[in-house]
Amino acid sequence: MNPAATPLPTDHAPRGRHLPAEAIRSRFSQAMSQLYRAEVPQYGTLLSLVAAVNAQVLREQPDVLAGPAEAARLEVERHGAIRLGTAEELHTMRRVFAVMGMQPVGYYDLSVAGVPVHSTAFRPVDPAALAANPFRVFTSLLRLDLIEDPALRQLARDTLARRRIFTPQALALTTRWETAGGLDEAEAEAFVQEVLNTFRWHRSATVTQPEYQRLSAAHRLLADVVCFPGPHINHLTPRTLDIDAAQAEMQRRGLPAKEVIEGPPRRQVPILLRQTSFKALNEPVRFAGDSGDGAHTARFGEIEQRGLALTRAGRALYDTLLQRARQAGPGALAQVFTEFPDDLDALRRAGLGFFQYRLKPGLPSTAWAGVNPDAEVHTLVDQGLVQALPITYEDFLPVSAAGIFQSNLAGDAAVRYDAQAAQAEFEQALGCPVHDEFALYEAEQAASIATLREQLRRGAAA
Repeated sequence: MNPAATPLPTDHAPRGRHLPAEAIRSRFSQAMSQLYRAEVPQYGTLLSLVAAVNAQVLREQPDVLAGPAEAARLEVERHGAIRLGTAEELHTMRRVFAVMGMQPVGYYDLSVAGVPVHSTAFRPVDPAALAANPFRVFTSLLRLDLIEDPALRQLARDTLARRRIFTPQALALTTRWETAGGLDEAEAEAFVQEVLNTFRWHRSATVTQPEYQRLSAAHRLLADVVCFPGPHINHLTPRTLDIDAAQAEMQRRGLPAKEVIEGPPRRQVPILLRQTSFKALNEPVRFAGDSGDGAHTARFGEIEQRGLALTRAGRALYDTLLQRARQAGPGALAQVFTEFPDDLDALRRAGLGFFQYRLKPGLPSTAWAGVNPDAEVHTLVDQGLVQALPITYEDFLPVSAAGIFQSNLAGDAAVRYDAQAAQAEFEQALGCPVHDEFALYEAEQAASIATLREQLRRGAAA
């Protein structure tokens, strides 16, 4: 990687106050958005149409978001995706994202859907940090063990071993954050610019054209991971409040949108995650040596709509219905999912979704007189004393992610792998366990109930 290096602050320079991780994460996500807009102009079109759709939804449903903080979050919310080639790259990426307050959440085995990677999502895990900026990066690691041809597997391994995806300055600043406990203003700005270089598109491939063609023939994603100097970001995703309207608007504006929206069907109460994209661009490539020029297809534009986070029971029901719909064939999804409750109260009572519980605002102090602080939370909601606010799903769906990948990797729809999930190996490369997403939502819901009960006790004692 040869971009101009950002000068490092000298060790004897006076140190300022450390910037919070939220500030560094916000700067990086904004810089990433500017970079991707410059590299993929259609991304700017995507942002404008999502903004228009969201504005229309907010005019028609002014209460769809839970206040100004949610609206502010919506404006900046993005998720990106990268694909790494080696355990060392994944381990270092974890250290880099830690500087931005992003931790690995969830393990996703995409091999079951014909994509030779397994993945996690780096994101904030604290509700307050998510509210400040919920930037996420879906990060995949190539599984070379799934490549059947030994010679091709060795070519990929040797090619990846020669590359260095992080600049020396990025590594030095990451180490400084780890040893000093933070970065000051100048260091944080240098860190953002240096790490941004890892995500840039590089037109020059690291392999010859025949080598690229061999790797591409095995799997297009294999070529995307192996053949370039770094893990160029392959999409950056804004969040919409109505993905069906956004899909229609993409088609109206002439963007080559996917035919099918991934995830659950359209509902009154959105659940989990729905995603769509415009198809990947053909981008010019110069191959190594004198092997000529060509084109590569990998980077695309994606839109997502996020809904209610489901409990373990809710997710089990979702997975069962999704499997039944897939077995029934195209067009069965909406009919099959009529079995999934589509009302917030019903979802709450059935224990299918996660909620934050808060005292209902605007009630007189006398409303709490005689209330049992330990009463069942659903009873308090029924009495009109407490409001249940749905917790937003912050994570991903492996089948949906694979569907997006496959739709932008033409020619690989028939690839199948007889593979087992390899979470232990993934976590060994990562250098730590991934967070259990359900445990995070359970903790958030439990914390809200504990706060609620303490407020009720204080009110009863007043």
